[in-house]
Amino acid sequence: MNKTNLLNAVVVIIGAAIIFLGLNIGLGGIKTLGWQSTRDFVAITDAATFHAHDSHIRFIGGVWFAVGAVFVIGGFALRRLRPTLIILSAMIAIAGLFRLSGMDTEVLFSAAIAPSLTFELVGFPLLAWWLMASGKRDAQIIKGVQSQ
Repeated sequence: MNKTNLLNAVVVIIGAAIIFLGLNIGLGGIKTLGWQSTRDFVAITDAATFHAHDSHIRFIGGVWFAVGAVFVIGGFALRRLRPTLIILSAMIAIAGLFRLSGMDTEVLFSAAIAPSLTFELVGFPLLAWWLMASGKRDAQIIKGVQSQ
């Protein structure tokens, strides 16, 4: 498997994982922590406010689903969607920084958050770098073919 095929596969796998997470939040909502739990963990004291926030969370889950779909499609159309995938990777890294605003290191470094935070702050910047490097490599190949 060459480097481009490996990158394509990684992008598709990442996209599939993001789609799953988007479905998890978008269809599961706040009350069940998505599909992660069936136990009640929140007491609703203001139904109207809860349902409004739950709707917003489901919308964000739908956005996350769409981001995953772009990654999956990008795995099959890497040359065309490379800039978009780089931007989405940067956006995910920036969004990961917002987790730090909670300023609760016990939560950030817990088993529930640390893996996601690591992917957001390390994995996605590395993916963006890999996408940029593969674009430079493609440009050099194209330039070499055109000069012949």
